[in-house]
Amino acid sequence: MPELPEVETIRRGLAPRLTGRRIIRVDLNRPDLRFAFGAGFAPALTGRKILHVGRRAKYLLIALEDGATLLSHLGMTGRYAFDPEPGAHDHVALHLDDGVRLVYSDPRRFGFMELIAPGGLAENRFLQGLGIEPLGIELSGGLLMQGFKGRRTPLKAALLDQRLIAGLGNIYVCEALYRAGLSPRRLAGTLKPARAEKLSDAIRAVLQEAIAAGGSTLRDFAAADGSLGYFQHGFDVYGREGAPCRHCGKKIMRIVQSGRSSFYCPGCQR
Repeated sequence: MPELPEVETIRRGLAPRLTGRRIIRVDLNRPDLRFAFGAGFAPALTGRKILHVGRRAKYLLIALEDGATLLSHLGMTGRYAFDPEPGAHDHVALHLDDGVRLVYSDPRRFGFMELIAPGGLAENRFLQGLGIEPLGIELSGGLLMQGFKGRRTPLKAALLDQRLIAGLGNIYVCEALYRAGLSPRRLAGTLKPARAEKLSDAIRAVLQEAIAAGGSTLRDFAAADGSLGYFQHGFDVYGREGAPCRHCGKKIMRIVQSGRSSFYCPGCQR
């Protein structure tokens, strides 16, 4: 599933070509994705000008001139592309006033779109209750200490809790924990201030580097211009089970936590 760096990469690819454009037609090739579009979805978008393309956690937020917002989640295999060759899994097409066609395709259809009425962002079911953005100034060791206080949840699971930090996913949590020298098994409530600060720095650095690399392409991810991410070539632990740690030489291990694979170095992470 695309994580924050991949969604931010897509946002940056969409923004310059969508901002200021008007949607003149919407084609829906099916009545639903993960959820139904609803009878008024296409007519409600038609004729509206796009003011801004933003992101909250792993959601794209396309702001429209009347105050409404088109929320989009990519699910597992969702992809946006400008004027692509027709495909079997093209589900939504936005025709813009400059003649460009933006197409959303999604083979597995785990993605979804929802048109949020003006003033409805704060109460939206998907956005409500999300934690801080990890790229903002709010992320700090102190915030982690406060959020983890008294928690006997493994550190890996605590970092994936979207109510504390919004947008963190499996790949980048594994990589950040490695850089911070912390085991994914460690109980969140045992984290001390110095190591919490190191972890917050590692989270921010990993995400920033991944965005600069265009995200990570493992299977389906591609930016809006079709380019692939290449951060996966620099993974320290994720997907490297059995390979030697680049620092200490011990074999990278994989365990399953809450149904997800955690990769870590038993020599470097305590």
